[in-house]
Amino acid sequence: MSPKTILSPAQRMAIFDPPTDRETIERIYTLGPDDLMQVMKRRGGANRIGYAVQICYLRHPGRGLLPGEVPATAMVALLCEQSGCHPNDFPAYAARATTLREHRAEIEAWLDLRPFSRSDVRTMLSLGLEIAASTDRGETIVAGMVDRLRLDRIVLPAASTLERIALIARTQARKAANIGLIRDCSAEQEAALEQLVTSDDHGRTPLGWIRDWSESPSASNLKALVARLDTVRAIGITADRARRIHAARYAVIARTAGIVTAQHLRRLERSRRLAMLTAFAIEMEAALTDAALVMVEKMVGSLFRRADRTRSNRLLGQARLLKDTARIHVQLGRLLLNAYADGRDAFAAIEDRLGWDELVRSVRCAEDLTQAGDDGLAEVVERYPAARKFAPTFLAAFTFRASRAGDPLLSAVETLKKMYRDGRSALPKQVPTSFIKPRWRKVVQPEGGTIDRRAYEMAVIVHLRERIGSGSIWVDGSRAYRTLDDYLLPVPAFETMRADNTLNLAVSSDFAAWIDERRTLLSRRMSEVERAAAADELTDVTIERGQLLISPFRRIVSDDAETLKARLYAMLPRVRITDLLVEVAAWSGFSDHFVHSRSGAPASDQSALMAAILADATNLGLGRMAESSRGLTLARLRWTAEWHVRDETYLSALAAIVDCHTAHPLASVWGPGDTSSSDGQFFRAGGRGEARADHNARYGSEPGVLFYTHVTDRFTPFHTKVIAANAGEAAHVLDGLLDHESELVIREHATDTAGAVDHVFGMCHLLGFRFAPRIRDLNERRLYGLSPLDLWPTLRALVAGPVNVRALEENWDETLRLAASIRAGTVSASAMLRKLAGYPRQNPVARALREIGRIKRTLFMLDWFDDPEQRRRTGSILNKGEARNALARAIFFNRLGELRDRTFENQRHRASGLTLATAAVTLWNTVYLDRAVRHLRADGIDVPDELVTHVAPLGWEHIGLTGDYLWSEIDKPRDRFRPLRIQPTWREP
Repeated sequence: MSPKTILSPAQRMAIFDPPTDRETIERIYTLGPDDLMQVMKRRGGANRIGYAVQICYLRHPGRGLLPGEVPATAMVALLCEQSGCHPNDFPAYAARATTLREHRAEIEAWLDLRPFSRSDVRTMLSLGLEIAASTDRGETIVAGMVDRLRLDRIVLPAASTLERIALIARTQARKAANIGLIRDCSAEQEAALEQLVTSDDHGRTPLGWIRDWSESPSASNLKALVARLDTVRAIGITADRARRIHAARYAVIARTAGIVTAQHLRRLERSRRLAMLTAFAIEMEAALTDAALVMVEKMVGSLFRRADRTRSNRLLGQARLLKDTARIHVQLGRLLLNAYADGRDAFAAIEDRLGWDELVRSVRCAEDLTQAGDDGLAEVVERYPAARKFAPTFLAAFTFRASRAGDPLLSAVETLKKMYRDGRSALPKQVPTSFIKPRWRKVVQPEGGTIDRRAYEMAVIVHLRERIGSGSIWVDGSRAYRTLDDYLLPVPAFETMRADNTLNLAVSSDFAAWIDERRTLLSRRMSEVERAAAADELTDVTIERGQLLISPFRRIVSDDAETLKARLYAMLPRVRITDLLVEVAAWSGFSDHFVHSRSGAPASDQSALMAAILADATNLGLGRMAESSRGLTLARLRWTAEWHVRDETYLSALAAIVDCHTAHPLASVWGPGDTSSSDGQFFRAGGRGEARADHNARYGSEPGVLFYTHVTDRFTPFHTKVIAANAGEAAHVLDGLLDHESELVIREHATDTAGAVDHVFGMCHLLGFRFAPRIRDLNERRLYGLSPLDLWPTLRALVAGPVNVRALEENWDETLRLAASIRAGTVSASAMLRKLAGYPRQNPVARALREIGRIKRTLFMLDWFDDPEQRRRTGSILNKGEARNALARAIFFNRLGELRDRTFENQRHRASGLTLATAAVTLWNTVYLDRAVRHLRADGIDVPDELVTHVAPLGWEHIGLTGDYLWSEIDKPRDRFRPLRIQPTWREP
């Protein structure tokens, strides 16, 4: 792209050129009676069609017809139909430049338009500055100018004119933002910022050192991280400085500051360099704070995990000792019984046969075995030396706050801080203990005696970690660990939205109306299911003596469907994964969404972009991809990945593929497109990635992470995120439903048992999603009522009790505020659900949300009992997600699918690249399966949709996933489809 332009050719065409699709042309360019009267006044077909075209051009896009410009064929054809002209008349008109100018002036006067003048330049520059204050995207700036000109009925000037104005406006806005950000910085602060890019004798800069920290949880890494945090804090840049400029403009500066090198910064103009370093300091203080807290959270979790392992090993070792002790006590019992029966001296018998020393040892051993705690906290306290390595650094580095003044836990933290600072090894005589939970109190102060110092320190660290995670204690400078109220909409804003009915929730804000509607619905459904259960009319469901039995749904695929699947996939052309991505990019335009971090321009180096995406998707990494790709260097891949490949660009690109697939006619065969499922897929971690991964016994003894992915009923993945292997999946169910950028409108969502918790049921209800999980232990889940239960004797044994309506009513407003905050995007659903679950005592909002979830889960279970179609639908969509996981495993082949990235950001990119690649394969397969189906039908072969439904677009045998990666068609995508592999033996006579 030329340095003098701010728009890509595609962006310029979208803003300044008329539409080309028939539907839009008919909607915009159908002439009215007055228009036709003006057109018919012209002499000859050439003048009439030319005059009509000029009218259309000046109305939309709002500019004149350029000399030599040829309008879209569909547009000329439509105007000819209306004016009685012939399309061949237009070339004669276009050759008359004088007539074209005269007609344009006449039409401008008739439409009350005026030409763009010199005075408008100043107006557009002012408008451009206003828009550019919040964005660097040239398309947004120019589009804003064009909208204003159209509103003011001014004919658009040449595109280059507005682009030059936009470039000037953007440059001035950048300078103004830079100056605003560093205004009032002291000389000492500026010197400290400049020092960040100054190299030492080894060529290392503080900037590079601060950026490069290890996420592996250990005491030494925590100290190194806190050292970086202290360096940033010493500069003295406060976070409120970011509020001086528009948030979007600051985000651009901060994002760029996180990418550029010290060498590049040194070459920049001083104010711009200082502004970037200021943003860097603000962002790094928050990032390092959060990273340190996450590291401590993992280290404390590791203490518990190792304590559990120690306890398990000890119990195994004690098993033999317990057997020996029991054998001695059995022998003792026999001696006593025999002595009693024979009338002999029991003491003499013990001394003669067993011996008092042996008995004493046995009794002591039995005492040790019976006195050992069963909660594992004693083993946690034994890990004190490991905790003592990081606890002083952790407590000294941060300022903790709570909503309650004089919080006893914070007082205990201050006590430990002072003790560590003074180098003492004994606790003061009086220390706060009221915060200690009962299970910990037995270890910290056994039977009310002297406080165990080591147990007390461990209790403080563990309780602090839990309360930081819940949000009841927050940390200065953190973004992820703030007070719970900071995440929610301000109360005045919430009340205003409620009064204006703009909460965008699926429930009434009036509690009385909502609870009456729920009570009526629940009573009706209980009665319906009660009648069916009493008459034994429930399909594959029986309720006898309070026991629920549901026959499992079995998915049976006919042989005809399997035969058709094999036939269709045998017809698909063989393709390399590189060519597949290029073709899908041409169909969907997903590559245009990987815009530059600063300018917002699409990537100019398409080969490097595709290779960087594939490097993530296949787990190759940029280095191996550079070795495997002809003509690509590691430097090109790194530059493209740093500036164009981010979480938000991956999300936008994935949405483009999903929308393209959703619009394809064949996709409707697999489902309506409004149902989805989500599931976590485990990937092992090794090498440098092992240190920051987590363990989950469900997936074996090796550490790893979960790629949690949402998939539609049409097989397309539309959202993915990386979560810890030991994290609960339920908290993340709603993130994908709310945060995707596609045009999908999901109404029903399914998960497996891991996601089926009452809080998710409740939140889905408030936000308008029908939650339909497959619950493995359904017989153990209870129903809840809102009315007396005497009317339903068959179901009575399955009902746990009534819903706590009082808790619901008391916290209804705050529950709505929570849901509205999630809907508005001020906080993610996963963050809030995790914090509510982590509260030391159940949060009132969490209690209300649980009661809503109980009502909704009861209604869902009743539907599950009497609706076999619901059971079939849930099973079907979950099977589709599992089938997509198989494709993902095949694509993510390098290092045997083992993650070796040491940063969470790189792991997120791996997950996003993999999801985008699976979506691309799904779209490509869909396109060619459709061509194969149409080919068979054209040959007279019956291919019913009922069979095509069972042909998933997830096959990969025909796709070359490995080998050298060639990008030969990147600049010249195919203008025709690949030929199908037709086998003559398939043709029916």
